[in-house]
Amino acid sequence: MTDAFIFAANAVLPIVCMIALGYLLKRVGMFSTEFLNVGNKLTFRVLIPALLYYNIYGISSLRDIDFMFVLYGVAAVLVIFFLAVAVSCAFTKDGGKRGSLIQAMVRSNYAIIGLPLAESLFGAQGAAAAGVMSAFCVPLFNILSVIALSVFHKGSQRGKTGIGRILLGIIKNPLIIATLLGIVTLGIRELLVMGNIDFRLRDIGFLYKSLESVKSACTPFALIVLGGRFEFSAVSRLWREILFGTLMRTIAVPVMGLSAAYLLHKTVWPELSGAHFATYMGVFATPVAVASAIMAKEMDADDELSGQLVVWTSLASTVTIFVYVTIFRAIGIF
Repeated sequence: MTDAFIFAANAVLPIVCMIALGYLLKRVGMFSTEFLNVGNKLTFRVLIPALLYYNIYGISSLRDIDFMFVLYGVAAVLVIFFLAVAVSCAFTKDGGKRGSLIQAMVRSNYAIIGLPLAESLFGAQGAAAAGVMSAFCVPLFNILSVIALSVFHKGSQRGKTGIGRILLGIIKNPLIIATLLGIVTLGIRELLVMGNIDFRLRDIGFLYKSLESVKSACTPFALIVLGGRFEFSAVSRLWREILFGTLMRTIAVPVMGLSAAYLLHKTVWPELSGAHFATYMGVFATPVAVASAIMAKEMDADDELSGQLVVWTSLASTVTIFVYVTIFRAIGIF
């Protein structure tokens, strides 16, 4: 049990530390509001897209995909999205807060925590399964986030908006564009393999190393910028929304997603393995994605609430991930 807690703490506390660094640097005057706004745009339009593209291209092969495993992950995320819309609309009438809460419930920190979490829990098998799932869940997270933030934003009236705004938001979203480019490039690589053509993106050394450098800068820079934008004074004003969003992200969503998977495993789907469950842990049990606060700012949702939820769900998940890992070890999944 101790190792599960240590793992959970090691997975999420570095995120909190980087946010704290950004907060301190802003307080000592190193960051201006203009710098943080530009940093937000840089992260959203360049750094996170580079990270997503790199991770998707890093998938070993599309030929070994277990489509039932992927289908459950995608279906569960869609169900959670519609439930999130319903409960958020019942919880608040504020359009900006609705969008931020929906995104928080749906969008896990899969790229930064979910992938290494799966590898730590189930080794190479976990890493392989999580890599395959990223090609499907990461674009889905982004598409659903764009839909939520297009419908529910600070200027929305009762959630009504044009279909054109939603489609334009999806088409122009840098994260979705990068994900689709990654899938296309991955498909081209698979065709080259089938044709016995010995050429890969890695063969363009300077380009691939540049991509690696940009994607490596993503996580620390995004977290520092987020910390610079963080305000403790907002906690007293947003405590209801913070508590609601944190409980939904770290307890309600993981319990629904993981329990349903376990029920299927015990009844009609015995082939579901520990590596699959390790991946689902990354999809459902990790805290809110850092990109959610950045996207909320870019799409006129409540970015202050989104930033608070990144911090508080990260802190809460040090305990909840430990609990889920312990339970799954006790029942023989891990």
